[in-house]
Amino acid sequence: MSEFVRNPILNTPYDPPTLHWDLDEHGQPTGTSKEGRRPHRYVVPVAASRRRPQQGTLAYETEETSDNTLVTSIRPQVDAWRRLPSSEWGVTPETERLLRWWRDRSVRELPFFFCQIEAVETIIWLTEVAPKSFRDKIEEANNAANPGMLRIAAKMATGSGKTTVMAMLIAWQAVNAARHPNSTRYSNGFLIVTPGITIRDRLRVLKPEEPANYFVDPQRRILPPEMIGELQKARVVVTNFHAFQLREKIQVAPVARQLLGKRGKEKHFLETEGEMMKRVAPDLVGLKRIVVLNDEAHHCYRRKPGESDEGALDAEDKAEAKKNEEAARIWISGLEIFAGKVGVGVVYDLSATPFFLRGSGYSEGTLFPWVVSDFSLMDAIECGIVKTPRLPVLDDAVYGDMPKYRELYQNLPARSLPKKGRRTGGKELDPEELPELLRGALEALYRHYERTSATWDEAGIGRPPVFIVVANNTATSKLIYDFIAGYEKTDGAGEEARTRIIGGKLPLFSNVDHMGLWRDRPRTILIDSTALEAGDSLPDDYRKAAAQEIEEFRRAVARREGAAAAEQLSDAQILREVMNTVGQTGKLGGEIRCVVSVSMLTEGWDANTVTHILGLRAFGTQLLCEQVVGRGLRRVSYQPAEDGKLRPEYADVLGVPFDFTQSPTEAIIRPPPRTTRIRALPERAKCEIRFPNVAGYRVAYPPEPLVAHFTEDSKLTVSPDDIPTRTDVEPIVGEGITLTLENYTNQRMKSVYFAVAGYTLRRYFREDSRPKETAEDQEPGESPREQVPLYRFGELLKITERWFDECLTCYGANKEQLRRLFLWRPMAQKAAERIARACAPADPGAEIVRVIPNPYNEEGSSRHVDFVTSKAALFIPSADLCQVNYVVADAGWEMAIAGAIEKELADIALAYVKNQHLGFEVPYEYRGETHMYRPDFIVKLDDGSGPDDPLYLVVEVKGARDDKDAAKADTMRTRWLPGVNAARRFGRWAFLECTNPYDFVAAVRSVVNGRRGAQAA
Repeated sequence: MSEFVRNPILNTPYDPPTLHWDLDEHGQPTGTSKEGRRPHRYVVPVAASRRRPQQGTLAYETEETSDNTLVTSIRPQVDAWRRLPSSEWGVTPETERLLRWWRDRSVRELPFFFCQIEAVETIIWLTEVAPKSFRDKIEEANNAANPGMLRIAAKMATGSGKTTVMAMLIAWQAVNAARHPNSTRYSNGFLIVTPGITIRDRLRVLKPEEPANYFVDPQRRILPPEMIGELQKARVVVTNFHAFQLREKIQVAPVARQLLGKRGKEKHFLETEGEMMKRVAPDLVGLKRIVVLNDEAHHCYRRKPGESDEGALDAEDKAEAKKNEEAARIWISGLEIFAGKVGVGVVYDLSATPFFLRGSGYSEGTLFPWVVSDFSLMDAIECGIVKTPRLPVLDDAVYGDMPKYRELYQNLPARSLPKKGRRTGGKELDPEELPELLRGALEALYRHYERTSATWDEAGIGRPPVFIVVANNTATSKLIYDFIAGYEKTDGAGEEARTRIIGGKLPLFSNVDHMGLWRDRPRTILIDSTALEAGDSLPDDYRKAAAQEIEEFRRAVARREGAAAAEQLSDAQILREVMNTVGQTGKLGGEIRCVVSVSMLTEGWDANTVTHILGLRAFGTQLLCEQVVGRGLRRVSYQPAEDGKLRPEYADVLGVPFDFTQSPTEAIIRPPPRTTRIRALPERAKCEIRFPNVAGYRVAYPPEPLVAHFTEDSKLTVSPDDIPTRTDVEPIVGEGITLTLENYTNQRMKSVYFAVAGYTLRRYFREDSRPKETAEDQEPGESPREQVPLYRFGELLKITERWFDECLTCYGANKEQLRRLFLWRPMAQKAAERIARACAPADPGAEIVRVIPNPYNEEGSSRHVDFVTSKAALFIPSADLCQVNYVVADAGWEMAIAGAIEKELADIALAYVKNQHLGFEVPYEYRGETHMYRPDFIVKLDDGSGPDDPLYLVVEVKGARDDKDAAKADTMRTRWLPGVNAARRFGRWAFLECTNPYDFVAAVRSVVNGRRGAQAA
């Protein structure tokens, strides 16, 4: 094994780098090292897909890639100054003493990292030594983005010790301020600002009055003994930027607020800027000048003045941009308040990714122009300071140039995950319904986690490795959490309801023990990062989802600290404490093995035991990719080997799509077209139209023996393009691994047949248990009492075996693994659908149709409509008939239809909505494939039963009609309508296919009159 693979670490972390891995024109290592330090340039710190042709070398085309950044001009100057004898440094005696103390390796067991020393030295050099021209460049860089404020940024990779650097900067400033009280360079007042409560709490170690502060910590020893006294004069305040938001001083009733607001007294409800300062930092009020330290400073900026460079954003990007912009506005405005009241001498920004975020007006990924020092993630990998990330580079799929598990979220079908805020009709989401590709990724990564855990146990580390999942919303995170940790399931209803505990599918993470009971100390937790970091109360849906963990940890605190302490803790405090102590033996989070998170997980989260990461969300840029991977980069051990270098450690990552194909060329910015926001208006709630989300259909079969007639439509092909059975995961340098699903090879096919036959029986062959005459008298809204006809299992088992033999084709080197994956619910569903269709009786009259609701979103609504269009053909609907503000016309007749509903059908029309971004879809089959049909309108009508029992008419206006249109209409009439109406809980529905828009009104009245005639009869 070559040194390149065996050990990617070239340098010790304590000395300036002397070697770096040579990269080719595509940004990938050649396998040879080069003399000297890596040039200042952004490098994607992971291996590229082996299939994708390389088109560019950099992930961003930013100022960082050119030669005119401050780093390229300042770094050589600092390097030369560092090599001078101390007598020629040109600094104060106090600074000279500190520099020699920090460089002295005999002072502490483990020396400071070179990157820590370099960041501090660069700032000291700029403050005390550099010619004025360098300060002028920094001020010029700030003027456009931070007028009137001097910001200096140090870029340091995640896990490289930014907190220690902050302590060193505070010590340097405080000591010099104490001994040179008249100097304007220094201050003994410090405001440390963080992006959330987790980091705020952790950075209390920078307050000199804290017993365990960094300055007296025996491992760090920031200050020599004779200078500790000067530090006592320092005033250090640590806060999160949310505290800068002006708060209400008194609670006022809405009516009183409205009256007072009209009289110009609205502002009296809020505290003043001075009152905010006294609340946030009372110790700093009255000082002449303070120093600000921004941790994770990429959240702090003023939006770009003038025209934005970001270009057009989609709805998801806009939501993220709005959130980023609001946070940045609060942060920078707070600093400006302090600058205006007490004066801010300088702002020191520390971040692993000091780039402008989406919503800033700058192209996302643009480097802050005031960055003066850079120690990149690639530098940190080559020095061994962080774990090396490993990502998929190749799998056994045939199609696609990226491994399936690398672009996991993009490869999942759009309807396969629950949507945030959508109704589920009161039905619990079923973890068994996880998409097979997602389940494959979870299980493959978990198998490697098992081996890692066993290795840690053998090594006696005494702590479990940690597996984290970053999901896109609370509904998805809850679903994955239940799959991993276990959940409760209720069978039956009413007095017959029985609740049972289902264990998690990944045993080491299951919160259910071998006795089928909940563990006293959970191994997996569910976290909503955004809510926790803002200090907000937990959202109701999240509190409900995490109720079990919250209560269990509250009991744990009661056992350790007493009932009184437990009662005083809020839900958010408990979960933050759990997060803060993950990987710490004996602490609240010490037993945690898996964290399922919404959002990006906590920035600054310092758990060093993370070994596996699965991302399941959109990643718009490489910046976001690096941020989420950064959550797993902190090392477990910093003990060097005999050669002074650290041993390599790895973090294995799926679902984070680092990419190399972005060309380093200037993007052409074109003004976006004029757009209109189309949305449901809350004040029109009475016009809401709700509709069922149907995932499929089930047929009630006659009692005769089943006979399966397999056709071409019964066949199914499965390959690694559906679920990879082998995925190679590699770092940019170092040793790779292979993820497989080998554990399924040992499953007996007989078990697979039993599982598929049983699922088919339960899903498609349930029978109404009541007598026929009773079933016919079923009340509206009443669900049928169904039972599983166990007598059919034997014949279904034989049919299932025939289907596997005659209809299933598997490709790839691991065919037997793929056949056994039909133990998974989504795969069993594919087989069950085909088997059930093959068993359908030849006489359609013998069938009774039931619809299968979407397992995640059982019901949709017009209230969710919210999108932007550039189309100019807009119809303004009546506020009494349509919840949506505009009808967007894709064809001229659509305006005519809307107008006809409002004018010519006003006597019977109750509400209507066009099916655009509504989510109303009807599954149908055409030529053996399942498609989704989207009718044109839904019209809510009074057909004589009154407005409380309306008729919902699905309208399709069709000119030329082909075979595919015939299949859509046939499915509506023979499957969707009978099934939805039989369910009784979705209301009454009808379907109208109109081939001539001029006949629309007459056709609608014909439907209504027919209904009225049937009621009269």
